[in-house]
Amino acid sequence: MAKSLKEQNDRALWMVIAFNALFFFGVLNANAIQIDGLSAIFKHLATLAPVGIAAIVVKVVNALPSADVKATLVFWRLKHAPPGHRAFSVYAQQDTRINQQRLKTIFKGTLPSDPADQNAAWYKLYRPLRDDVIISSAHKLFLLLRDYTAICALLILTFGPWALIGMASKNVAAGYVAILLGQYLIVRMAAANAGIRMVTNVLALKTAISK
Repeated sequence: MAKSLKEQNDRALWMVIAFNALFFFGVLNANAIQIDGLSAIFKHLATLAPVGIAAIVVKVVNALPSADVKATLVFWRLKHAPPGHRAFSVYAQQDTRINQQRLKTIFKGTLPSDPADQNAAWYKLYRPLRDDVIISSAHKLFLLLRDYTAICALLILTFGPWALIGMASKNVAAGYVAILLGQYLIVRMAAANAGIRMVTNVLALKTAISK
């Protein structure tokens, strides 16, 4: 059975979590490693166990929030967060690949303006095109970065307080938390761009094949 787009991203997301867990372990034991060298890693393996458990918890908890909650973390909107809600009023107007006249013809001259109507209309266009490689690859990337964004938020909520409480150097702890925040902001921006690109790819492809 073929894997869903979300399932295809699992390995990449596990790598993200593993890297963050190992990086946190390194920062948590930075002083010992600096003094004792690599042998300190083996001395502090007991610390790695709870870090690893926390990483697994992050992956499990990441499956709990709804798509709308994750979209809120990406687009910073409490209502109508997914990009389809602005497909015609905002994103279609900004993409030169989209034939505006053909788009209006598809909707008999009047594009939907209500956010919920826009999302429903966009999804109706998306469904028959979802297996096109341009659409599916854009969708896969958006799902990956959206889930990565949610993981970044969870890392801030788990490893962030742990660092502030458990690290001897508060400057190092603050620097680590700043790195977590920076990771979230960068990934969140990439996810937003990927989501918008997926939406506009559907509209561009639909207007390109419509007569």
